[in-house]
Amino acid sequence: MEKSPFLIAVCQPKVVREKEANLQKAKEMLAYAAARGARLAVLPEMFNCPYQASLFPEYAESFPDGPSVKMLSTVSRELLLYVVGGSLPERAGGSVYNTSFLFGPDGNLLAAHRKIHLFDVDLPGGVRVRESSTLSAGNRLTVVPTELACLGLAVCYDIRFPELFRLMALGGAQLVAVPAAFNLTTGPAHWEITFRARAVDNQFYLAGASPARDREAGYVAYGHSLVVDPWGRVIAEAGEDEEVIFAEIDPGRIEKVRGELPLLRHRRADLYELSWVAGKAAGGGGEKC
Repeated sequence: MEKSPFLIAVCQPKVVREKEANLQKAKEMLAYAAARGARLAVLPEMFNCPYQASLFPEYAESFPDGPSVKMLSTVSRELLLYVVGGSLPERAGGSVYNTSFLFGPDGNLLAAHRKIHLFDVDLPGGVRVRESSTLSAGNRLTVVPTELACLGLAVCYDIRFPELFRLMALGGAQLVAVPAAFNLTTGPAHWEITFRARAVDNQFYLAGASPARDREAGYVAYGHSLVVDPWGRVIAEAGEDEEVIFAEIDPGRIEKVRGELPLLRHRRADLYELSWVAGKAAGGGGEKC
Protein backbone atom coordinates (compact mmCIF):
# COMPACT_ATOMS: atom_id res chain seq x y z
CA MET A 1 0.00 0.00 0.00
CA GLU A 2 1.32 3.44 -0.92
CA LYS A 3 2.43 5.47 2.09
CA SER A 4 1.15 9.00 2.70
CA PRO A 5 3.40 12.06 3.20
CA PHE A 6 4.32 12.85 6.79
CA LEU A 7 6.29 15.43 8.75
CA ILE A 8 9.71 14.65 10.20
CA ALA A 9 11.43 16.72 12.89
CA VAL A 10 15.20 16.73 13.42
CA CYS A 11 16.29 17.96 16.84
CA GLN A 12 19.59 19.77 17.38
CA PRO A 13 20.14 20.28 21.13
CA LYS A 14 23.30 21.45 22.85
CA VAL A 15 24.73 18.50 24.81
CA VAL A 16 26.20 19.16 28.26
CA ARG A 17 27.88 17.00 30.92
CA GLU A 18 24.72 16.56 33.06
CA LYS A 19 22.77 13.61 31.68
CA GLU A 20 19.50 14.69 33.27
CA ALA A 21 19.75 18.13 31.64
CA ASN A 22 20.30 16.45 28.27
CA LEU A 23 17.28 14.22 28.76
CA GLN A 24 15.12 17.18 29.75
CA LYS A 25 16.19 19.12 26.66
CA ALA A 26 15.44 16.11 24.46
CA LYS A 27 11.97 15.77 26.00
CA GLU A 28 11.24 19.44 25.37
CA MET A 29 12.35 19.23 21.75
CA LEU A 30 10.36 16.06 21.12
CA ALA A 31 7.25 17.67 22.65
CA TYR A 32 7.74 20.72 20.42
CA ALA A 33 8.10 18.45 17.38
CA ALA A 34 4.90 16.57 18.17
CA ALA A 35 3.00 19.81 18.83
CA ARG A 36 4.00 21.01 15.34
CA GLY A 37 2.58 17.85 13.77
CA ALA A 38 5.67 15.68 13.36
CA ARG A 39 5.03 11.94 13.18
CA LEU A 40 8.74 11.05 13.47
CA ALA A 41 11.53 12.85 15.34
CA VAL A 42 15.28 12.26 15.31
CA LEU A 43 17.80 13.14 18.05
CA PRO A 44 21.58 13.46 17.51
CA GLU A 45 24.48 11.11 18.14
CA MET A 46 25.32 10.74 21.85
CA PHE A 47 22.44 13.05 22.76
CA ASN A 48 22.69 12.19 26.47
CA CYS A 49 26.43 12.71 27.03
CA PRO A 50 29.45 14.61 25.72
CA TYR A 51 31.02 13.09 22.62
CA GLN A 52 34.26 11.94 24.26
CA ALA A 53 35.38 8.30 24.02
CA SER A 54 36.79 8.21 27.54
CA LEU A 55 33.39 9.21 28.97
CA PHE A 56 31.22 6.69 27.14
CA PRO A 57 31.58 3.90 29.74
CA GLU A 58 30.64 6.34 32.51
CA TYR A 59 27.40 7.32 30.75
CA ALA A 60 26.60 3.86 29.39
CA GLU A 61 23.28 2.27 30.27
CA SER A 62 21.44 -0.93 29.47
CA PHE A 63 18.15 -1.60 27.75
CA PRO A 64 15.41 -1.54 29.01
CA ASP A 65 16.26 -0.11 32.43
CA GLY A 66 18.52 2.84 31.59
CA PRO A 67 17.10 6.31 32.24
CA SER A 68 17.61 7.48 28.65
CA VAL A 69 15.87 4.53 27.01
CA LYS A 70 13.08 4.69 29.58
CA MET A 71 12.58 8.36 28.74
CA LEU A 72 12.51 7.64 25.00
CA SER A 73 9.93 4.89 25.43
CA THR A 74 7.72 6.98 27.70
CA VAL A 75 7.84 10.10 25.57
CA SER A 76 7.16 8.15 22.37
CA ARG A 77 4.05 6.69 23.95
CA GLU A 78 2.85 9.95 25.52
CA LEU A 79 3.32 11.93 22.31
CA LEU A 80 2.20 9.16 19.92
CA LEU A 81 5.48 9.76 18.09
CA TYR A 82 8.04 7.61 16.32
CA VAL A 83 11.39 8.52 17.90
CA VAL A 84 14.89 7.77 16.67
CA GLY A 85 16.64 8.22 20.00
CA GLY A 86 19.78 9.64 18.45
CA SER A 87 22.43 7.41 19.84
CA LEU A 88 23.74 6.75 23.33
CA PRO A 89 26.35 4.54 24.98
CA GLU A 90 24.69 1.14 25.46
CA ARG A 91 26.14 -1.43 27.82
CA ALA A 92 25.42 -5.02 26.80
CA GLY A 93 27.21 -8.30 27.38
CA GLY A 94 30.31 -6.71 28.86
CA SER A 95 30.73 -4.27 25.93
CA VAL A 96 29.72 -0.69 25.23
CA TYR A 97 28.15 0.23 21.88
CA ASN A 98 27.15 3.46 20.17
CA THR A 99 23.48 2.55 19.72
CA SER A 100 20.49 4.20 18.10
CA PHE A 101 17.14 3.06 19.55
CA LEU A 102 13.96 3.42 17.49
CA PHE A 103 10.68 3.52 19.42
CA GLY A 104 7.17 3.39 18.00
CA PRO A 105 4.23 5.59 19.06
CA ASP A 106 3.13 2.85 21.46
CA GLY A 107 6.43 3.15 23.33
CA ASN A 108 7.72 -0.23 22.15
CA LEU A 109 11.23 -0.74 20.82
CA LEU A 110 11.25 -1.36 17.06
CA ALA A 111 14.99 -1.61 16.47
CA ALA A 112 18.40 -0.89 17.96
CA HIS A 113 21.22 -0.09 15.54
CA ARG A 114 24.74 -0.40 16.90
CA LYS A 115 27.23 1.79 15.02
CA ILE A 116 29.02 -0.49 12.59
CA HIS A 117 32.03 1.63 11.66
CA LEU A 118 34.01 3.04 14.60
CA PHE A 119 35.53 6.50 14.20
CA ASP A 120 39.30 6.09 14.73
CA VAL A 121 40.98 9.05 13.01
CA ASP A 122 43.78 11.61 13.15
CA LEU A 123 42.47 14.64 11.29
CA PRO A 124 44.03 17.95 10.23
CA GLY A 125 43.72 20.53 12.97
CA GLY A 126 44.56 18.14 15.77
CA VAL A 127 41.24 16.28 15.93
CA ARG A 128 42.09 12.79 17.18
CA VAL A 129 39.35 10.30 18.03
CA ARG A 130 39.59 6.64 19.03
CA GLU A 131 36.08 5.27 19.48
CA SER A 132 37.50 1.75 19.59
CA SER A 133 39.28 2.60 22.84
CA THR A 134 35.95 2.26 24.68
CA LEU A 135 33.37 1.07 22.13
CA SER A 136 32.68 -2.19 20.32
CA ALA A 137 31.35 -2.24 16.75
CA GLY A 138 27.91 -3.44 15.76
CA ASN A 139 27.51 -6.12 13.10
CA ARG A 140 23.95 -5.75 11.83
CA LEU A 141 22.26 -3.67 9.16
CA THR A 142 18.97 -2.12 10.24
CA VAL A 143 15.84 -1.55 8.15
CA VAL A 144 12.42 -1.49 9.80
CA PRO A 145 8.92 -1.41 8.27
CA THR A 146 6.60 1.15 9.89
CA GLU A 147 3.22 2.62 8.98
CA LEU A 148 5.02 5.80 7.85
CA ALA A 149 7.78 4.32 5.69
CA CYS A 150 10.50 1.73 5.69
CA LEU A 151 13.15 3.25 7.95
CA GLY A 152 16.87 2.60 7.87
CA LEU A 153 19.19 3.46 10.74
CA ALA A 154 22.88 4.36 10.70
CA VAL A 155 25.16 6.33 13.03
CA CYS A 156 27.56 9.07 11.91
CA TYR A 157 30.71 7.46 10.43
CA ASP A 158 28.50 4.73 8.93
CA ILE A 159 27.43 7.25 6.28
CA ARG A 160 30.89 7.26 4.70
CA PHE A 161 30.42 3.66 3.53
CA PRO A 162 28.16 3.70 0.46
CA GLU A 163 27.82 -0.08 0.35
CA LEU A 164 25.84 0.02 3.60
CA PHE A 165 23.38 2.57 2.23
CA ARG A 166 22.97 0.77 -1.09
CA LEU A 167 22.10 -2.41 0.84
CA MET A 168 19.52 -0.50 2.87
CA ALA A 169 18.02 0.82 -0.38
CA LEU A 170 17.89 -2.71 -1.80
CA GLY A 171 16.30 -3.76 1.49
CA GLY A 172 13.45 -1.34 0.92
CA ALA A 173 14.55 1.69 2.97
CA GLN A 174 12.73 4.88 2.01
CA LEU A 175 14.20 7.12 4.70
CA VAL A 176 17.47 6.65 6.59
CA ALA A 177 17.94 8.47 9.88
CA VAL A 178 21.57 9.22 10.74
CA PRO A 179 22.34 10.62 14.20
CA ALA A 180 25.79 12.12 13.76
CA ALA A 181 28.42 14.44 15.22
CA PHE A 182 30.72 15.67 12.46
CA ASN A 183 33.32 18.18 13.71
CA LEU A 184 34.66 21.52 12.51
CA THR A 185 37.19 19.78 10.25
CA THR A 186 34.95 17.18 8.60
CA GLY A 187 31.70 19.14 8.78
CA PRO A 188 32.48 22.04 6.43
CA ALA A 189 34.24 19.69 4.01
CA HIS A 190 32.00 16.63 3.91
CA TRP A 191 28.73 16.95 5.86
CA GLU A 192 26.35 18.18 3.18
CA ILE A 193 28.05 16.56 0.21
CA THR A 194 28.08 13.12 1.85
CA PHE A 195 24.40 13.21 2.76
CA ARG A 196 23.48 14.47 -0.69
CA ALA A 197 25.60 11.81 -2.37
CA ARG A 198 24.00 8.97 -0.42
CA ALA A 199 20.55 10.36 -1.25
CA VAL A 200 21.33 10.74 -4.97
CA ASP A 201 22.94 7.30 -5.23
CA ASN A 202 20.02 5.52 -3.61
CA GLN A 203 17.12 7.87 -4.38
CA PHE A 204 15.70 7.95 -0.87
CA TYR A 205 15.40 10.48 1.95
CA LEU A 206 18.15 11.07 4.49
CA ALA A 207 17.90 12.88 7.83
CA GLY A 208 21.11 13.87 9.62
CA ALA A 209 20.80 14.93 13.28
CA SER A 210 23.77 16.73 14.86
CA PRO A 211 24.26 18.26 18.29
CA ALA A 212 24.33 22.06 18.35
CA ARG A 213 27.75 23.67 18.27
CA ASP A 214 29.42 24.29 21.64
CA ARG A 215 32.85 25.85 21.21
CA GLU A 216 33.64 25.23 24.89
CA ALA A 217 33.26 21.46 24.51
CA GLY A 218 36.20 19.09 24.19
CA TYR A 219 34.79 17.91 20.85
CA VAL A 220 32.98 20.63 18.88
CA ALA A 221 30.11 19.35 16.75
CA TYR A 222 29.42 20.99 13.39
CA GLY A 223 25.65 21.36 13.74
CA HIS A 224 23.73 21.97 10.49
CA SER A 225 21.29 19.07 10.92
CA LEU A 226 19.55 18.49 7.61
CA VAL A 227 17.02 16.55 5.57
CA VAL A 228 17.79 15.60 1.95
CA ASP A 229 15.25 14.40 -0.61
CA PRO A 230 15.67 11.60 -3.24
CA TRP A 231 16.85 14.12 -5.85
CA GLY A 232 19.67 15.25 -3.54
CA ARG A 233 18.07 18.56 -2.57
CA VAL A 234 18.50 19.84 0.98
CA ILE A 235 14.90 20.51 1.98
CA ALA A 236 15.58 21.57 5.59
CA GLU A 237 18.75 22.65 7.37
CA ALA A 238 19.62 23.97 10.81
CA GLY A 239 22.31 26.46 11.70
CA GLU A 240 24.88 26.09 14.48
CA ASP A 241 22.64 26.65 17.51
CA GLU A 242 19.85 24.72 19.19
CA GLU A 243 16.98 24.22 16.77
CA VAL A 244 14.28 21.83 15.59
CA ILE A 245 13.85 21.62 11.82
CA PHE A 246 10.92 20.11 9.91
CA ALA A 247 10.47 18.59 6.48
CA GLU A 248 7.81 16.64 4.59
CA ILE A 249 8.70 13.08 3.67
CA ASP A 250 6.73 11.87 0.66
CA PRO A 251 7.30 8.18 -0.16
CA GLY A 252 5.60 8.78 -3.51
CA ARG A 253 8.42 11.14 -4.43
CA ILE A 254 10.84 8.21 -4.22
CA GLU A 255 8.93 6.23 -6.83
CA LYS A 256 8.67 9.27 -9.10
CA VAL A 257 12.43 9.91 -9.00
CA ARG A 258 13.26 6.23 -9.47
CA GLY A 259 10.86 6.04 -12.40
CA GLU A 260 12.42 9.03 -14.14
CA LEU A 261 16.02 8.03 -13.44
CA PRO A 262 16.01 4.24 -12.81
CA LEU A 263 19.45 3.87 -11.25
CA LEU A 264 18.65 0.83 -9.14
CA ARG A 265 17.11 -0.95 -12.14
CA HIS A 266 20.11 -0.19 -14.31
CA ARG A 267 22.64 -1.83 -12.00
CA ARG A 268 24.68 -4.53 -13.77
CA ALA A 269 24.20 -7.40 -11.33
CA ASP A 270 25.80 -9.67 -13.91
CA LEU A 271 29.07 -7.78 -13.39
CA TYR A 272 28.93 -6.68 -9.75
CA GLU A 273 26.67 -7.16 -6.75
CA LEU A 274 26.24 -6.58 -3.03
CA SER A 275 24.56 -9.06 -0.75
CA TRP A 276 23.16 -9.17 2.77
CA VAL A 277 25.18 -11.51 4.96
CA ALA A 278 22.89 -14.16 6.44
CA GLY A 279 21.90 -13.35 10.01
CA LYS A 280 23.42 -9.89 9.87
CA ALA A 281 20.28 -7.78 9.53
CA ALA A 282 18.22 -6.35 12.38
CA GLY A 283 14.70 -4.97 12.38
CA GLY A 284 11.08 -5.90 12.78
CA GLY A 285 10.77 -7.09 9.19
CA GLY A 286 13.77 -9.40 9.04
CA GLU A 287 16.37 -8.56 6.41
CA LYS A 288 14.18 -6.43 4.16
CA CYS A 289 11.01 -4.33 4.30
